[in-house]
This record gives sequence, C-alpha cells and structure tokens, in this order.
Amino acid sequence: MQIVHLSDIHFSEAYFVPEIAESMLQKINQLDPDIVVITGDLTENGFSAEYDGVKEFIDKIECKDKVLVPGNHDSKNAGYLHFEDLFENRFPTRNLGNVTVVGADSSQPDLDEGHLGRENYGWIKEAFSGENFKVFALHHHLVPIPLAGRENTVLVDAGDVLDLLNRCKVNLVLCGHCHIPHVWNLNNMLVVNAGTFCSSKTRGKTTQCFNLIQAENGENNNWNVRVSRVFPQGKLELVTETVM
Repeated sequence: MQIVHLSDIHFSEAYFVPEIAESMLQKINQLDPDIVVITGDLTENGFSAEYDGVKEFIDKIECKDKVLVPGNHDSKNAGYLHFEDLFENRFPTRNLGNVTVVGADSSQPDLDEGHLGRENYGWIKEAFSGENFKVFALHHHLVPIPLAGRENTVLVDAGDVLDLLNRCKVNLVLCGHCHIPHVWNLNNMLVVNAGTFCSSKTRGKTTQCFNLIQAENGENNNWNVRVSRVFPQGKLELVTETVM
C-alpha cells in the first residue's frame, strides 16, 4: 500500500507556486499511489474562485482514491460550504482492502485553532472497529512540533483524541497546519505532519514537500511502515521505518 500525504496547498494568487505544484504533481503521478490523503488548507481564504482552482489542480492527480479534509483557511468566509459542494464529505471514511482511512474536519469557521468534539468520538470508534491498518486524517496537529514557536493551535481536545485513537489502535495519523514536516512515534502510532505542498508559506529553512507512506503487511499480521519525504526536485528522503 502506497499512501501519498500532502497538505497546505493554499491555492491563491498570493501564495500558490504553479511551477512547484506542477513538479510535485508529476512526481505523485509517477509514484502511482493507491490513495492520496490531503489534510486541509486547500485554499487561502475559502473563496469560491480559490476552490474552483484547487479542484481543477487536484483532479490532475491520477489516483481514483482520494481522501480530503478541510483546514482552518478552507473554513474562512463560510468556505466549508464550497468544500461540501466540490468534495461532498468533510468526514470521509474509506476502506481499501485491509486499510481503513478515516478523515475528520477539525476546523472551526474563522478560527485558527482546531476542535474535533466529543460528538464525533463515537462514529470514529465505530469506523475503526475492525482489524485493518488504520489511518486517521485531520488538518490540525495533535502533538506540538519543533519550530512552531508558541504552540497555541494544537487541537484543543488533543488529549482526548489521542486517547481515543490509541484505544482504537490506530497505526497512522496524518495532519498538516504548521507547514513543518515532522514525525512522532507515540505508543507505536506514527503521527506524521506534512509541510506545505506547493505554497510560498514555508517556515524557517523548511521547503515544500509531501509524504510517501509505504505499508506492507508482514509476518504475524505486523505492518512494515516506511515514511519518506519527497521534495520538488524529486529527491526522496527516508524519515523513519518501523514495524507495528
């Protein structure tokens, strides 16, 4: 199973970098992933024209299985309504063979901080009730990450959500938001942050990138998982490899 994870496109006249986007698009299509997960901030302001532009770009990704969730920028100016029109579900669930992917909208209109809410815990638990390789996707990061400065935009109910995912034996959490790529291993659950995919809104010395996750079912129903980072020039950098 090959999963491409990208985040924070920020489609807009101000921040979207077309040449980087095109280079990254070609690399994704060459990889021919089984699923593409996009963890929010597709747009900068949630405007209809931005949504139309980013939808046209996402449609060029040659993968039939895509899971998308909105970010805080997508929910600005009631932009979540455009998200629902173009991508239908802000809380998608997908089963692909022995892999289950669950996505959740952690955004709140016109607020930067994220919140999932107890009203969503029940159906998330139900969606992860099987024995598949389990992937959870949301925009806001669940754990503070380096270079993020004063940390005030972690999911406000992060502790409860982490406990829920731990009890559900989730293998992989995918998120974005801070434009800083990073990986934490918590209780044998990989929490993988993506950098910005193709915007000029990079932090410090980070650059645009996306994540490639390769998961293979091995002996005794263990999973061999490799997380790599892919850069615009085509360079692929292994970040971590583990058995879970």
